[in-house]
Amino acid sequence: MKRSFDDFINTMIDCLADYKYYVDFDKVYKNVDKYKVELNILNSLIGSKNIEQEFRDLVLKYPDVLDCIPILLAVRSKEIFVKTDIKEYLYNFETMIYSLDEYVKFMRETGLFDLIQNHIINNLYDYTLGIEVGLDSNARKNRTGDTMESLVESYIISAGYKYNIDYFKEMYLSDIEKKWNVDLSNISANNVSTKRFDFVIKKDNCIYVIETNFYSSSGSKLNETARSYKMIALESKDIKGVKFIWITDGKGWKSALHNLEETYNVMDTLYNINDLDSGILENL
Repeated sequence: MKRSFDDFINTMIDCLADYKYYVDFDKVYKNVDKYKVELNILNSLIGSKNIEQEFRDLVLKYPDVLDCIPILLAVRSKEIFVKTDIKEYLYNFETMIYSLDEYVKFMRETGLFDLIQNHIINNLYDYTLGIEVGLDSNARKNRTGDTMESLVESYIISAGYKYNIDYFKEMYLSDIEKKWNVDLSNISANNVSTKRFDFVIKKDNCIYVIETNFYSSSGSKLNETARSYKMIALESKDIKGVKFIWITDGKGWKSALHNLEETYNVMDTLYNINDLDSGILENL
């Protein structure tokens, strides 16, 4: 007998955050150290009384200092687009494609000269560390997804499946069809979709295609995900020898209960982490 939807929701956990979730400092230090020399050269401009001329002199003597300008504005790209009432610019900070005057103008108009000249900061290396910490915090959502995938994979391994023998990672529909000579056109909308599954487990009698995710916060994406996976569940029911498994968790689902319940009602292979703890993968 299938358990109630309330039981499924009540066994969900709040988050997957470990100590490394909030900031990946190793990554931060690595990103900043790429510009350590250039940042320390630019430090000579801090408090300058004639910053525009000194910047010109620095760029002429050390043209590589331009490389670190974008990160001072929290931009990872080496190109920055600027549109004014008069002209459009696409500044390149690897190769100086405009005159030095235009790069001076960029520094002035973006406020970087003011930042450096007026002692608002004392050290550009430390300032850039702060920027990288902020940028890295934007990666938390991706880290949650990666953590969930790694967690699910650990349960797959614990259940006795061996990588690239009877379980596989990140397989496209077309790859599954070719490998096991199975028709997945119901799911792929007659080969229009390029859907990729996080995991595939192959047993003698069945191919299990698996999606995993974790939502620690609410958002419109949850409703979209629930509807999408409901469709896959319904489409896959008529494919002999193929079963769709969805493993999801997180308190974010409490804001999208209606759509999740609709999917739960048509899908008998919707699981959470508690189900993995209960050995659900061993009993496929």
